[in-house]
Amino acid sequence: MIVAFLPYALSFSGGYFRMREFQTVDNKHPRQQAAQLSGIGARCYAAQANAWEALAVFTAAVAVLHFANPDAARGDTAATLAMVFVATRVAHAIAYLANVDLARSAVFLIGMVCVVWMFVLA
Repeated sequence: MIVAFLPYALSFSGGYFRMREFQTVDNKHPRQQAAQLSGIGARCYAAQANAWEALAVFTAAVAVLHFANPDAARGDTAATLAMVFVATRVAHAIAYLANVDLARSAVFLIGMVCVVWMFVLA
């Protein structure tokens, strides 16, 4: 659930940054306005896009694991991988907003290792 709602949380945060930078939210052309953001607002928009992409990959890994190997999907390894992935996604968003690029890359890599491992378990 956290991974599914993270892009929405970042979207609401992006609205705040658009208001702060432009004093308005352009609902007729939101993508064009978001493309003009700078600083933390731009990073928030990028973090949201990355969160959507990660959600798709994670969902695919969970689905493949559950359908291909239900026993492994119910095991401790799969649960641990999923929890670590969720933690890395939250940390990734925080690192993105804070502009800590090395930490962001490190937690991204850890999260992707979890996803690949889930596919391997399948």
